[in-house]
Order: sequence, then C-alpha cells, then structure tokens
Amino acid sequence: MTGVDYRFTDPQLLLEALTHKSVGARNNERLEFLGDSVLSVVITSRLFELRPDAPEGDLSRMRARLVRGVTLSDLALGLGLGKHIHLGEGELKSGGFRRASILADTLEALFGAIFLDGGFEQCRRVITELFDPLIEKLPSNEDLKDAKTRLQEWLQARARPLPVYALEREVGADHAKTFYVRCEIPDDGSSAEASGNSRRKAEQAAATAILQRLRES
Repeated sequence: MTGVDYRFTDPQLLLEALTHKSVGARNNERLEFLGDSVLSVVITSRLFELRPDAPEGDLSRMRARLVRGVTLSDLALGLGLGKHIHLGEGELKSGGFRRASILADTLEALFGAIFLDGGFEQCRRVITELFDPLIEKLPSNEDLKDAKTRLQEWLQARARPLPVYALEREVGADHAKTFYVRCEIPDDGSSAEASGNSRRKAEQAAATAILQRLRES
C-alpha cells in the first residue's frame, strides 16, 4: 500500500503512521519520534559496517546527509507515500501531501510503526533496502563537508587566520528575503560576497567563492 516492502500485522499502526496531526489528536507524531531514533541507529550501524576506514567526523557527516529532511522526502516521493497520507481539510487543500516536511515525517513514522509491528530486524531490513543504494552514491568525504568547513580547514592547514563573515544587507519582504554576506580573510583582505535566501546559505556561498579563488591563486 505504501510502496514499502512490509505487510502490517496490525493495520491500525499503519493508519496511525499515515495520519497527520492536522486530522486530530490521534496522529503520527509519536511514531515519528520513535522512527527517527530507529532510523539513526540503523544508518549509524550500516555506515560503521560499510565504511570501515572512515573516521568519526566523516561518519557523522554521512549520517547527516542520509537522515536529513530532503533525503527522506525524496524517498517518500519515490515510494508514492503522499497519496496515502491522511490530512486535515486545510492541509489537504494546501497540497500538504506534497510538502517535504510532511513526507519526511510520515516516512519516519512509518519506520516507527514497522518497528512496533514487526520488531527491530524487520525495520532494519526495510531501512537497509531503502538506504543502501543512497550509501553507495554518497559523495567523497571531502565533498560532504560544507563550504565553511572546507575553507576553515584550508586556512588552518596554512596557519592563516579564520575567515570573518559579515551581513552586508537584506533585501525583500520578510517572507522572501535575500541575504548578502561578505566573507573576508583578515591577513590579506581578500573577500567575496554572495547571496542566499537565508544568512547561512549566503555564508556558504561566499565561502565557496573565496575558497575557489584561494585555490586558483
């Protein structure tokens, strides 16, 4: 029914996993909480097995990439999970079955329900089948690091001071702002400015720009 290779013994658990909080008090929030924890354990164990030479920091970045909301929502979309989610009238009218956060939360709730219905091994099997192909396609350890981390490590390796980030300006309405951030290297004054729809994204873009410039110089 959900695109997941598992048949429930207790159909009520499946119904609860697919019921969004907009429907009422009996919803999937508790199952989502449980499923999030089970998912983390399974992914951590799988990475430990499949990447025996990876240090703790790399394993943490890999896990974060796999269990983040966008990964879960993409999986849920591929499974066709959206068409099975029970939503309140307001969420239904606003297209909640396509919303990334709802899809991701429902998938985690489904993992929680499988854990309760079939036990850890069945849940581990389902998660492994879904995530092993993603583990195989993970980018290199270096590429998993965000731009700010890569820039910091590049500078530290050369005994240079850490970059300074400054918010230059914000443009647009509160619900649709664009942030402009400058990243500057104190010892030589080199800098780069970039924009994004959040300050964090703008900082990452600025770090990417100046790191590329430093590597080419």
